[in-house]
Amino acid sequence: MFGKTHSTKTAEIEKQWVVIDATGLVVGRLASIIALRLRGKHKPSFTPHMDDGDNIVVVNADKVVFTGRKKEQKVYYHHTGYPGGIKERTAKFILDGRFPERVVEKAVERMLPRGPLGRKQLGNLRVYKGAEHPHEAQAPVALDVAAMNSKNSRSH
Repeated sequence: MFGKTHSTKTAEIEKQWVVIDATGLVVGRLASIIALRLRGKHKPSFTPHMDDGDNIVVVNADKVVFTGRKKEQKVYYHHTGYPGGIKERTAKFILDGRFPERVVEKAVERMLPRGPLGRKQLGNLRVYKGAEHPHEAQAPVALDVAAMNSKNSRSH
């Protein structure tokens, strides 16, 4: 009477390579699209316990934008492990620093499930601050995030 629930097998998984140019894109909106594709939720073959998401390459991660005054006001915290060792950095400090791609990496990481599968899926994300990336051999398909929704990008 009813059809069976489809469960993807390891041999059936087909991963695509996708490249996203982050120039002028809003961080949170970009991160949610990346997280969705890393998990594979955009595919009809989505299986929650399998890593059937795409490999994603993000270029120009240093040119992402925040809405409002988040660039000055958003604070990233981390703890050194020592008593009273909580440290904080603003988004502007990180974006102007040595590893601006960490803003995108952290945003995506916090949208993925915590656990072994989430960590494996995060490994399929590669973020670069410049326009160059070493994954040309995989022939990645360009994904135009700005065209999906007018709110995904900022002109200034």
